[in-house]
Amino acid sequence: MRRVALLAVFSLVALARPSAAQSPDPKGAELRQKLVASLERTAAGLDGVMGYAIVDLTSGDRIERLPSAVFATASTIKLAILYELFKQADEGTLSLDTVRPLDPRQVVGGTGVLAELTAPALPLRDYAILMVVLSDNTATNVLIDAVGLSNVTARMAALGLKETKLRRKMIDLAAARRGDENVSTPGEIARLLEVLYRGEGLKKESQDGLLAILKKSKSTPIRRGIPPGIAVANKPGTLEGVEVDAGIVYLQGRPYVLSVMTTYLTENVAGEAAITTASRAAFEYFSRVAKSSEYGRAIR
Repeated sequence: MRRVALLAVFSLVALARPSAAQSPDPKGAELRQKLVASLERTAAGLDGVMGYAIVDLTSGDRIERLPSAVFATASTIKLAILYELFKQADEGTLSLDTVRPLDPRQVVGGTGVLAELTAPALPLRDYAILMVVLSDNTATNVLIDAVGLSNVTARMAALGLKETKLRRKMIDLAAARRGDENVSTPGEIARLLEVLYRGEGLKKESQDGLLAILKKSKSTPIRRGIPPGIAVANKPGTLEGVEVDAGIVYLQGRPYVLSVMTTYLTENVAGEAAITTASRAAFEYFSRVAKSSEYGRAIR
């Protein structure tokens, strides 16, 4: 009986041990490590702090630095507002086609065009387009009033994104001075983009509509690291000493998520440049993987 028991144990151990076929390809691991080293050099060379999360949407592999550290999101928090807007439309709480006149009390400065118009009245869908494409802060505040500020944070928590918090409207310096900053982590922003990519919790029509807005043309640090013609669904953000950009890169055969957050910058332009460098490195890695055989031969 003891001999039978020992044989059973040895059999289970043999089954648990990965076979040669299951072992990671050392060539692929070497290529991946070169990407990690490149990203680490970029982060180390930045006069500030940089965190990032990269997700291979094909394999699920993640490459991360400070993934759980809480950063100011700047306008990248608008990804969460956009999700809440389309989610409430699915639930019947609001309609994206409802036309809302702009209340003068909602007008703020910063980026955008609504503050320059006299008496605009737009459907919520168009406010969303302005929020994403021009990062219009007035349009964003209209949408925050429409969906409810606390509802955005509650929705993120329900998705498991407990550090992603909308705590103030746009250009509310008094709230920022109180410490009520809009925040998230590189890992949670990447996870939110996975939710958007897979349409989790959204009807297919809403998922398509939301991503179509994020894919609209705009000049951003991530996009500057990617060749023209590759669709990118992203939202950047900037504050004094803070640069953020996060998006889904629709590389054929190997789509991926890239979320980069920088802070403590002495010069914002350095943060932008670091994000672009990271974006270029990630694209070069994934494009090489996408077009190569298991032996590394490029097959076009």
